[in-house]
Amino acid sequence: MSYVVLKIIKHYQEEGQGNEVVQGVLLGLVVEDRLEITNCFPFPQHTEDDADFDEVQYQMEMMRSLRHVNIDHLHVGWYQSTYYGSFVSRALLDSQFSYQHAIEESVVLIYDPIKTAQGSLSLKAYRLTPKLMEICKEKDFTPEGLKKANVGFECMFEEVPIVIKNSHLINVLMWELEEKSTLADKHELLNLSSSNHLEKSLQLLMDRVYQISTDCLSLFSVSVSLQYVQRRQQENVQRQSRGEPPLPEEDISKMFKPPQAPPRMDTLLIAGQINTYCQNIKEFTSQNLGKLFMAEALQGHNS
Repeated sequence: MSYVVLKIIKHYQEEGQGNEVVQGVLLGLVVEDRLEITNCFPFPQHTEDDADFDEVQYQMEMMRSLRHVNIDHLHVGWYQSTYYGSFVSRALLDSQFSYQHAIEESVVLIYDPIKTAQGSLSLKAYRLTPKLMEICKEKDFTPEGLKKANVGFECMFEEVPIVIKNSHLINVLMWELEEKSTLADKHELLNLSSSNHLEKSLQLLMDRVYQISTDCLSLFSVSVSLQYVQRRQQENVQRQSRGEPPLPEEDISKMFKPPQAPPRMDTLLIAGQINTYCQNIKEFTSQNLGKLFMAEALQGHNS
């Protein structure tokens, strides 16, 4: 697994720039009740000029080549980098559904290079929940279908615990590197300069909150127009029961701008992304509070 992690990090460092996303294929095998990821290879970056590039054919050729040299070649999922935790999207949902529908054990590894640069490896594995898989199979993304399935943003993805195992040689190498590291390098772990990371995370959170508030206003407009129509229909029924002529059916489009109800699935994904931002900010701020207490203790000890 450590070999796979290094290849993912290397892929982003070579081809990832800023918020550009890099992706690749995970290879491995299923052993009893666990999924072992033993290898991976990246999707090549291609431009609009490479219109004839076939990703499926490329994957098949890569797995065929790995099989020839006796390397695990079974397809067990894919990986993707993220920009400040921005990965909950319709594209990721559709891709993971395709993988998980074809190979039940498939997972998606999400690598956050910016959070990793702060001092701790950020690598998480996700799968679609059984409820969401059923919704995607039936392609029933209507509000009624989602309500019937009882699907909320908190039960769309399930996180799979990750255990990274190193070979004995790698463990020895890491021990030697730790012994050779200087005291000044270790003090970098207490670096408190985190304002840029926290500011960017809060800005992305504000953008998503604004987006979901816009969807709520659109939904409110739809509700208002429907309520007006229902009141007019009820009033006409009452007038007819009293023998009075009904009120004329007015053109609703002239009174209200015909609103479009926001897609329910998109709103759920936005809510899920907001939840991810909040969790990231919570983890980041808790780590900074720990650093502050440790720095205060060190300062008191040195004085």
